[in-house]
Amino acid sequence: MLHGHQTWVFNNQPTIIATAVVGGPFEAQGPLADDFDLLHGDLWLEQESFEKAQKKLLEDACAKAIQKGGLQMQDVQFFLAGDLLNQIISSSFAARTLATPFLGLYGACSSSMESLSLATLIVNSRAANHVLCGTVSHNGAVEKQFRYPTEYGSQKPPTAQWTVTAAGVALLAAEGEGPKVTSATIGKIVDMGISDPYNMGGAMAPAAVDTITAHFRDLGIGPRKYDLIVTGDLGRVGYEIAADLLRKHNLDIPAEIFKDCGMMIYGPDQQAEVLSGGSGCGCSAAVTYGHLLNRMKKGELHKILVVATGALLSPLSYQQKESIPCIAHAVSIESSQ
Repeated sequence: MLHGHQTWVFNNQPTIIATAVVGGPFEAQGPLADDFDLLHGDLWLEQESFEKAQKKLLEDACAKAIQKGGLQMQDVQFFLAGDLLNQIISSSFAARTLATPFLGLYGACSSSMESLSLATLIVNSRAANHVLCGTVSHNGAVEKQFRYPTEYGSQKPPTAQWTVTAAGVALLAAEGEGPKVTSATIGKIVDMGISDPYNMGGAMAPAAVDTITAHFRDLGIGPRKYDLIVTGDLGRVGYEIAADLLRKHNLDIPAEIFKDCGMMIYGPDQQAEVLSGGSGCGCSAAVTYGHLLNRMKKGELHKILVVATGALLSPLSYQQKESIPCIAHAVSIESSQ
């Protein structure tokens, strides 16, 4: 099952039998709005705080995925999730609501594919039949923790990104109809000494390239094996750096194959707000579990590689002038059609 140094190949090919994506009002204005299962009209979601609103996003997505999968809550044997708030409180409190055995994860914005790869590993080994995995982010809650409260109105540089308000979850099963998860490449920490929290894309790009090259090396394949290779949330700045680094590794992936979720989720008319693009745990989760899998259902895509990227800093490490360790996890998903 282990190929090379970093890649799992799932011989039983667990199935994604259902997904659900829930977003906020800004995401409702974007080009992928039709791929969301539920869009809320305001950032508060009728909650008392942004943090509680973030928890509600994840709870809504979990309930919707279970419903779409034709299951009851008690049918789910494990729940794997993580988020960006201190001590992953949104995931833990959502797990309290679900009352399902819970494995909390922290991979920053790579948590979407970290949770999917581990959920697939559990199902592939037959340690469970149904596993729910996902992640969430909220612009008001995350920006407040990692940068400044939105009310402060601080001016951001062009390299900065906009935290996506969204939750995305997937329901994995040993059998059923839907796309198959075929392999996962687990990333290594890559730290190039960047310490600017307003340049996450630049910090994460080398980690994305490291994982992509490891995936191809471990499996002995090239980029043309995929209809689409998509990074999590590098944004425009990080995407250009990653593309340049890939060329230096003799991997000149065509632009029509190589994309970034942070560049896909918002439209040109939202450019002034999002700057370099979207970011946050919910970015790759929403685009993958909504837009990309919908394209697979339509027969437009047959095999994709999702490379979720994460910057593993905290407010404490930033204040102590530490650099930003980064990571990326890649998961290959194939259509069953």
